[in-house]
Amino acid sequence: MLSRVIGGLSEGNVQLAIAILSDVSTPANRSKALAHVGIAFAICFCIGPPIGAYFASRPLSINSWGLELNVYAAPSFLTLILLVAETVFLMLFLPETRGSRAIDQGKERPKSPSSEPHIKSKGSATNDVPKPVRKFTVQQRIDTLKSLRRLHFLFLGVFSGMEFTLTFLTFDLLDWNNKQNGMLIGSIGIISALLQGGYVRRATARTGEGIMARRGVSSCAAGLFLLALLPGQVATNPRLAIKLLQGGAVCLAFTSATVVNSLTSLASLQCDEGGFDEVTGKPIEEHPQLAKGKALGQFRSSGQLGRAIGPLLGMFLF
Repeated sequence: MLSRVIGGLSEGNVQLAIAILSDVSTPANRSKALAHVGIAFAICFCIGPPIGAYFASRPLSINSWGLELNVYAAPSFLTLILLVAETVFLMLFLPETRGSRAIDQGKERPKSPSSEPHIKSKGSATNDVPKPVRKFTVQQRIDTLKSLRRLHFLFLGVFSGMEFTLTFLTFDLLDWNNKQNGMLIGSIGIISALLQGGYVRRATARTGEGIMARRGVSSCAAGLFLLALLPGQVATNPRLAIKLLQGGAVCLAFTSATVVNSLTSLASLQCDEGGFDEVTGKPIEEHPQLAKGKALGQFRSSGQLGRAIGPLLGMFLF
C-alpha cells in the first residue's frame, strides 16, 4: 500500500509534463503537443507489463547475506534505476519553460510598420491576418474550468471502473487466461497509440477540443452498449460474442485516445498564458484561479480522484 502511495505521488511528473508542453506551445497547436503525452502513455501501456513480467520471472537472491527477495524485487530495482536516471536528466537538462514562448514571440515581433499585415479596403483581412479569437471573461473561464473538472471526474470514474472490470468479464464469461486478457489490453493500447498519432493529433486542430471530446464520449457509450450485449450471446452465439467484445474494445481505444487529452487541452486554453508583455516587457499578471500550474493541477487531480473511486464502484456493480 505504501508503494502505491509513492506511485500516486509520482503522477505529479505527468502534470508537470502537461504544464511544460502548455508553456512551449501556442493555443493553436496545444492539442497536437499534448497528444504526445497520450501517445507515450499508450506505448508504455503496451510494453511496460511485458517488461515487468519478464524481470519478475527472474527473482533476485543475495546468497552471501542469506536473503531471498520476492519476485517483484527485480522489476522494482529496474524501476528505481529508471526513475533516478530520469530525475538526474531533468535536473541537468530541463530548462525553465514558464514564459519562454511569450519571450520568444516578443523577440520575433515585427518592429517596422511595413511588416504589419495589410487590410483590404472592404474591411476583410488578407490571409496573413489571423482569425479573430473569441474572448471570454475571467468568470466565464473559471466557471468553464469548474465544469471541466466535474466532467473529468465523472468520466474517469465510469471509464476506469469499466476498464478495471473488463478482464473480470472476459474471465467469467469466456474463461480467458492471463495471456488472452493481456493481448486484449495490449491491443487497446496499440490502437489508442495509432489513433492519437495518426488521427487525433491532426484532426483536433480542425474540429476543436470540445467536438473531439464529445466524439470520444459517444464512442465510450457505443463500446459500453456492445459490452452490455455480450453476456446474452456467449452461450447461443460465441462468435458474435467475440465480435461484440472486439467492437467494444475498438470503441474504448478511441475513447482512450481522445477524451482525456481533449479535455486537458481545453482546460489549458482557459488558463492565463503568463509570460511578458510584448510592449512593456513587464510580466503579465495572472489571475490566481487561472494560473496554469494550479488550474491544470486541480483539473488533473479531479480526474485522479475519479480514477481512484471508479474501480471500487466498478467492482461493487460487477
